[in-house]
Amino acid sequence: MGVEERKRQLIGVALELLGRRSPEDVSIDDIATAAGISRPLVYHYFPGKQSLYAAALRRAADDLALRFEEPRTGPLGARLLRVMGRFFDFVDEHGPGFAALMRGSSAAGAGPGGAGAVVDEVRQAAYEQILGHLDAGENPSPRLRIVVRSWVSLAESTALTWLDGREVPRAELELQLVHDFAALVAVSAAHDEGMAALLRRVLVTEPPDGPFAELVERLGRLDLGLH
Repeated sequence: MGVEERKRQLIGVALELLGRRSPEDVSIDDIATAAGISRPLVYHYFPGKQSLYAAALRRAADDLALRFEEPRTGPLGARLLRVMGRFFDFVDEHGPGFAALMRGSSAAGAGPGGAGAVVDEVRQAAYEQILGHLDAGENPSPRLRIVVRSWVSLAESTALTWLDGREVPRAELELQLVHDFAALVAVSAAHDEGMAALLRRVLVTEPPDGPFAELVERLGRLDLGLH
């Protein structure tokens, strides 16, 4: 293999192993064996275990951050549903890499370039993308910042839980997360007029067959025994 091809192979092997075991339980020997090469050859391409883990986490992070990019046209509900579809594509196809990225905070050490910093970059990229779709401007309100960060965290934890057994069809979870976003905005709107104005602005562009309208319909069919 050429240099870059071999590096890509080793990064892929590291991501797969990190998804199945903790970073402390994965050695250079394990990576070399899985890649079908010798231990010294691994060190030829990466000076140490930490540098290989850092490269693996960076590749996973860059790929994942791209999944949140979406043209800012059309109804918001449909946009978020497409984002969730791509997000779960990544989780479904690269489960070990996703788990290594989100759970392997000690894999590449602390500080700039470490796993914790890489994960924070992904979260920040997702956060900024969603704020952009809401036309929040340069100074979004504190409540809106809380809602968006809460939703990004919810999507992450939902995906990690789903990976443990994939017990709920992913399409249902994708739609549920879009509904969760609407619910978070609606609850915040009940406490703040600025959020209420944002919710009205979003809903006025939603079609009757969109995911937000579906949520309203589902809620209307519930009998909560409150009357």
